[in-house]
Amino acid sequence: MSAVPHRTRRRTEHEPSRILSRTVAVLSGLTLLAAASAPLAAAASGTAGTVGAAAVLAQGNAQTVRAAKASRATLGARLLRRTELRSSPGGPVVATLATRTEYGSPRVLAVVARRGHWLGVLSDAMPNSRAGWIPATHARLQQERYGIDVDRSERLLTIRRDGRVVRRLRVAVGASSTATPTGRYAVTDSVLYGSGPYGCCALPITGHQRALPADRNRLAIHGTIAEASIGSAASGGCLRAHDADMRWLITRIAAGTQVRIRA
Repeated sequence: MSAVPHRTRRRTEHEPSRILSRTVAVLSGLTLLAAASAPLAAAASGTAGTVGAAAVLAQGNAQTVRAAKASRATLGARLLRRTELRSSPGGPVVATLATRTEYGSPRVLAVVARRGHWLGVLSDAMPNSRAGWIPATHARLQQERYGIDVDRSERLLTIRRDGRVVRRLRVAVGASSTATPTGRYAVTDSVLYGSGPYGCCALPITGHQRALPADRNRLAIHGTIAEASIGSAASGGCLRAHDADMRWLITRIAAGTQVRIRA
């Protein structure tokens, strides 16, 4: 099948897949919160409390950045509040993002740039491969240990963890008239179907297939009932994989994981 349509579907959460990668960050976060408890408790007024909480968040984010560099991980930004997505730092508003996606999952945006107190992020509200910008104070940073690379001509999807290859999968890519767009994207959700044209499950990404109508042009990595098409150029732009491979992916790949597609 082609791109994933825009309508809410049942979702699954995959927080257990991140337990090992987040243990150090969680323990460090508890230490920071304990150190900051005195000024936060003393701040009975809203202003002082807000300043203290912002300082704790900033310290936690800075620590996550350092940890990600050490582990060769990328960064995800989990939104803490409703946030305006801008075309540039402080620039025109492109969209307003809720803390949850259209599929109902917490919104985690892949971070691809930083400029002062602004984060450059990948969102399906932006044109393909282009970053939008949000204030760093509106998100909590987290490490994304996995990354996905797709070679369109080889019909090959490669998964890396901390920069090292852990698995390669054969996939179907877009047909000649609906070629899978190259560029950089990010996973936004993990969606469980059980059965149907998208197989067991899907990982929607931030990209769009511009050759299809806007109401059904969202791209995804998903299963398929047409497994004979895997390894060929046959889809509307999405990447089709065997259900067994998709089940492996959705237990490991979380929202905010970057996906790079090359010709």
